[in-house]
Amino acid sequence: MTISYSKNFIKQSKKLDKSTRQHLLKRIKLFSENPLDSQLNNHPLKGKYKTYRSINVTADFKALYLTQDDHIIFDIVGTHSQLYG
Repeated sequence: MTISYSKNFIKQSKKLDKSTRQHLLKRIKLFSENPLDSQLNNHPLKGKYKTYRSINVTADFKALYLTQDDHIIFDIVGTHSQLYG
């Protein structure tokens, strides 16, 4: 499995506060080791994000990614209300 990051994801992650950014890095590392770890709450989405899957970064922040064969592309990061509100 290879992991990459969209320009949008990088831009959004740079706007996060230091603590949230550190959580994001830890969660991506955990994801790379075990994408189905229960801490991640990895799940498919519906509606406008139906092509995405989501993992929890914190209780409120989510990271959305796309899967193309064995390639993971993290594309969006934000709070639950930013993404779904």
